[in-house]
Amino acid sequence: MIGVTLRHMRYFSALAAHRHFGRAAEACAISQPALSLQIKELEEMLGAPLVERTARQMHLTTLGEDFLERIQDILVRVDDLEQLVRSSKDGLTGRLRLGIIPTVAPYLLPRVIQTLGERFPDVEIEPRESVTQSLVDGLLSSQLDIAILALPISDPALREFALFDEEFYLVRPQSEADAPVPSAASLEAMRLLLLEEGHCFRDQALSFCEMSGARPKHIMEGSSLSTLVQMVGAGIGATLIPEMALDYETRSAEVCVARFQGQRPRRTIGMIWRKASPLGEQFMTIGASIRTLAEAGQKKRTPSVSAAI
Repeated sequence: MIGVTLRHMRYFSALAAHRHFGRAAEACAISQPALSLQIKELEEMLGAPLVERTARQMHLTTLGEDFLERIQDILVRVDDLEQLVRSSKDGLTGRLRLGIIPTVAPYLLPRVIQTLGERFPDVEIEPRESVTQSLVDGLLSSQLDIAILALPISDPALREFALFDEEFYLVRPQSEADAPVPSAASLEAMRLLLLEEGHCFRDQALSFCEMSGARPKHIMEGSSLSTLVQMVGAGIGATLIPEMALDYETRSAEVCVARFQGQRPRRTIGMIWRKASPLGEQFMTIGASIRTLAEAGQKKRTPSVSAAI
């Protein structure tokens, strides 16, 4: 492996994570031809192909899978060394690779970037929006520094820091505004619109339905909360959305919002990072800043909802 550099390893790790040359190149902030050239150069050094390229898909070869497994530990340790140096300096500096789930990003990320930019002017934030498992994998492989998502994650290698709790609300067509607010148990008879598989918010909504003894029989899927709310406005069904999304998503849709009675569905949003990271104390400071920001935002929100009977 003489000649193989950390740059080669990082580029290959990104390609393995994204399974797409274009997306991997974007994540590495280089052009796609440059990434392809680096991977080809790496393969020539190793004397065998690492990826199988087809017109539509890209797969790792057996060597590629084995090579990836071995370099991940190297990259994590190198990242720890870099963070150790950063932690010895006054304040937090350099890039901060922040992951965040799609059901939080549009409503919190802009304010997080602004607040952290003011609090830590020497930090360059690199955000990445993705589903929970992808973010966890990114942390464990040292492609991310911190991630904001729904807790718990319960991975022994990760530290969890709770930021805030929020309720889920029922969104129905505006034509049902004067109708009685349904109980949680009545969800079984409703056409429920949920996010596609892979989103933790989908799992949380279904979990609440099951606890209420009302596993929906009719489920339709959407790619985003915005899509779900617009589908509700078109009279296609009902959906659940988190509190932070209410004002943003319902202001331009013909929908009404209701709050469940009794045990209400909710989730805890938190921040996670690798326990081994030398920047743990700095991440705690960042988490405290985000928590204060989120709490201020919750106090400003006064959602217009129908009360459950």
